[in-house]
Amino acid sequence: MKTGRDMGRVRALHQAVDAALAPLAAAHTGRLRCGRGCSSCCVDGIEVSGIEADRIREEFGVLLMTERPHPAGACAFLGSEGECRVWAARPYQCRIAGLPLRWVAPLPNGDGHGEYRDWCPLNESAEHPLEALPAEVCWTLGPVEKVLSDLDAEGAAPRQVPLRTLFTTRS
Repeated sequence: MKTGRDMGRVRALHQAVDAALAPLAAAHTGRLRCGRGCSSCCVDGIEVSGIEADRIREEFGVLLMTERPHPAGACAFLGSEGECRVWAARPYQCRIAGLPLRWVAPLPNGDGHGEYRDWCPLNESAEHPLEALPAEVCWTLGPVEKVLSDLDAEGAAPRQVPLRTLFTTRS
């Protein structure tokens, strides 16, 4: 488990991400269907960086010891009304969920690199097709993931932790 100093760094990263996401979310006002009760992205089997798992353990330890995970099939932290029970410490991938995402990766034919995009299909419409959106209203994947990986790897190999395993097993 990471130290309090490390938790301060991951909290600061999450705050910076939230600040950077605010204008993107504003640019998509009226388009995004995301909000309390929409849990299409809240699927089972989500794995997060070890440092983000440590943050949830630190900030929501009582919940982990006293409450049960959501039944299999949805995120372990999904509440009965479709809310996130660890919203303040939700992982990076949950913070960017729903927004249009873009990244650069090798082309399938191996001839250079290309831009790829994705977003929740609930948010796409004929009026606003994903490929027509300007790059500046899409979240670019890569830079934050690198910072998160570096934070997680300090002193050890980076690790991925299934969210469901954070709950204390009870008999």
